[in-house]
Amino acid sequence: MEILEELKAFRCKDIPYSRVLSSMCTIPHPIAVKAHVEFINTNLGDPAIFRGSAELEREVIGMIGKLLHHSNAKGYVTSGGTEANVQAVRAFRNLKKVERPNVVVPESAHFSFDKAGDVLRVEVRKAKLDDEFKVDVGDVERLIDENTVGIVGIAGTTALGQIDPIEELSKLALEKDVFLHVDSAFGGFVIPFLDLDVKFDFELEGVSSVTVDPHKMGLATIPAGCILFRDSSFLKALVVETPYLITEEQFSLTGTRPATGVASTYAVMKLLGFEGFRRIVRDCIKATRYLVEKMNDLGFEPVIEPVMNVVCFKCEKAFEIRNELYKRGWVISAIRNPRALRFVVMPHANFNVIDEFIEELKKVLRKF
Repeated sequence: MEILEELKAFRCKDIPYSRVLSSMCTIPHPIAVKAHVEFINTNLGDPAIFRGSAELEREVIGMIGKLLHHSNAKGYVTSGGTEANVQAVRAFRNLKKVERPNVVVPESAHFSFDKAGDVLRVEVRKAKLDDEFKVDVGDVERLIDENTVGIVGIAGTTALGQIDPIEELSKLALEKDVFLHVDSAFGGFVIPFLDLDVKFDFELEGVSSVTVDPHKMGLATIPAGCILFRDSSFLKALVVETPYLITEEQFSLTGTRPATGVASTYAVMKLLGFEGFRRIVRDCIKATRYLVEKMNDLGFEPVIEPVMNVVCFKCEKAFEIRNELYKRGWVISAIRNPRALRFVVMPHANFNVIDEFIEELKKVLRKF
């Protein structure tokens, strides 16, 4: 028991989610935790042994595929959005087989694409954003050449929660005969439940792959990301032989991988259903609007009207305010372009949390 007390002491040093307004992760649903524990000693790296876990993963891919307008999508549950994005670029590179491959991503793309470029030796070209902080499709087209293996659109940017014009990118991908990957690591469990007339997934013919993270707004336990492809040809492009296993090949990036994320995702999706997620998203949007009202009262203006439960406020002293709040036990983000305070209003960030934060922010602002 002494060891457990030591561990508890370390855990108590972590900042609780009730003081975190910057993370795209949140407290997992209780049923997700129970499912996680049930599958704690599984290894999907050896599906011949963990047959039930492998079957469950296929079920989960079908469920998420249905959410994204393609029940027959192929893929697997990853460690998170970074692995999913790397695998998408890797599949595109392996299928196109050009000598000097490149991918075109928005300037707002997650830094995981820089990792993908470094690991895979793929040039990452960054397209400019328009006045609404969406990728400029004309600039994407300008950057495409004979060595371009794919282009990327973001459905829920990390900084602003903005949605790129995926429909236009889909048309461009078909016209230029390149693959299109949509990074909806955050937006995948948000956009389908918003009252928005926007297409961003496999509903569009040009979309080849989609990243979505159940451990964000899907309320699954960490780690639980997901990469979905339009068909099995993309998985085949990722295959390596596994000669000492009964299963003779593997397409995942990591070898050993637990089924905990699979089980927790399945449990939450089965329990809540699409309507359950819709209620959670609506609550987060209400809380986001409440935060905007409170920040407006303090003189802060949003960079853009929030599209989802991510919002930034113009602030020249964003980094100084962020640092002072951190000293006081509150965690928010700051972004450089434009200079702004960034918030992610997850399910744990209810009205009471926002009220407590605003009171602390008022004290901080007196220093500046």
